[in-house]
Amino acid sequence: MCGRYTIVVSMEELMLRYLSELPTNRYSPRYNVAPMQNVTAVIHDGEKNKLGELRWGLVPSWASDEKIGSKMINARAETILEKASFKNLIRRKRAIIPADGFYEWKQHGGKKQPMRITMRDGAIFSMAALYDSWMAPDGRKLSTFTIITTTPNSLMADIHDRMPVILQPEDEASWLNRDNDDVKQLTGLLRPYSAEAMKAYPVSPIVGNVKNDTPECIEEQMVLF
Repeated sequence: MCGRYTIVVSMEELMLRYLSELPTNRYSPRYNVAPMQNVTAVIHDGEKNKLGELRWGLVPSWASDEKIGSKMINARAETILEKASFKNLIRRKRAIIPADGFYEWKQHGGKKQPMRITMRDGAIFSMAALYDSWMAPDGRKLSTFTIITTTPNSLMADIHDRMPVILQPEDEASWLNRDNDDVKQLTGLLRPYSAEAMKAYPVSPIVGNVKNDTPECIEEQMVLF
């Protein structure tokens, strides 16, 4: 699964990376993003890329209760066309979640060591996501998303049995294009990213507490395995 990530770049870097207009929401670097929080996402509005906020944890439009979102932070790429919550969203409601790292916990000797996984060059990358909007009985609109996961590459296999789908830069426009409903082509993008382009390093256990969202979360730790 993917349950924590980071995005510590500036708003200007995000806008340049995704050729997006200036969003109306406030943005600040995040060192420990967790489910059920509002985060920065990229969608295409039919004319251009748009940066905005979505809450992590999908609440399908047909759901009877928004609490379902806490159980739907991830969608498995292998079964995405089989699940009622996802199979229609893949055609029209695709998003990108910008990140520059994500966390997973590596099992070792009965203990769990948090690891931060990034690109070797430290670049921003794009996690594939699906989103939807839900109307509460009181008329409140809630826009939420789920991150798509896939099987691990060789780097991740030593850490966890899943990893987020990271889109190749050249595939991002196709993924966001609302006119693209070629499900076969779209699902073909949901594959493990190259291990050679990524790296992992140990970080402090403080990332286990969602209240900790400071630069100390991403600092490399010395670990004696």
